[in-house]
Amino acid sequence: MTKLNQILAVEKGVKSDVQRKVTDAYHLIQKAPLLSGISRTYQPIDDEGEALPPESTRVQVQAEQVLRDVAVTLTRLFDVTATKDVANCSARADVVVDGNPLLRDVPVTYLLFLEKQLTDLHTLIAKLPTLDPSETWALDANTDTWRTEPVKTTRTKKVPRNHVLAEATDKHPAQVQVFNEDVVVGYWTRVAFSGALPQRRVNELLGRLTKLQEAVKFAREEANGTEITERKIGEAVFGYLLG
Repeated sequence: MTKLNQILAVEKGVKSDVQRKVTDAYHLIQKAPLLSGISRTYQPIDDEGEALPPESTRVQVQAEQVLRDVAVTLTRLFDVTATKDVANCSARADVVVDGNPLLRDVPVTYLLFLEKQLTDLHTLIAKLPTLDPSETWALDANTDTWRTEPVKTTRTKKVPRNHVLAEATDKHPAQVQVFNEDVVVGYWTRVAFSGALPQRRVNELLGRLTKLQEAVKFAREEANGTEITERKIGEAVFGYLLG
């Protein structure tokens, strides 16, 4: 009994072989000289005339035979494709995660679709932004975002001050140096917000997705192991076309 995965294994080779042979046939029938033949003989007007040998060219390509050869080639492809497509309608399997069926009786064609979508989803999740690990974050129920604890910092302002280097005397004025002093004039309270995710959440999502991807692949392999009946379609098609 043939299995679906066996048909899938040969399908690519059959398609490639058919494409090559049909292309060769197409180019062959474009070569008019190969489809043409001639035969001619020469007879002098009298016995005194020059005798020339006969000339002939054989027909090398017969269009009808080319068609029959193409039909044989395409019959194999028609049969393989029909067998695969009919089998795909009945090839099904459950997607089981951690021993529990998550999806039941899923067709193999949908499993292939699902496998591709999960690959794209994995790429998206792996690129999700994560919270800065240097901060301490808590979920803010009011804004549904993550926030840090308030951090208080000072705001300063430069205020000019005088520094007396020498006191004034009867003979000399005081020597004074002017400098700026940073004076606290207020306080900033900073709270950061973020819509990113904790790294542990991203890791959890990737772990779940990886399990699901493995389960879908396993289900696909199981579905592809379904026993099938080979279909004979090409003979009927070309029996009608060339009959």
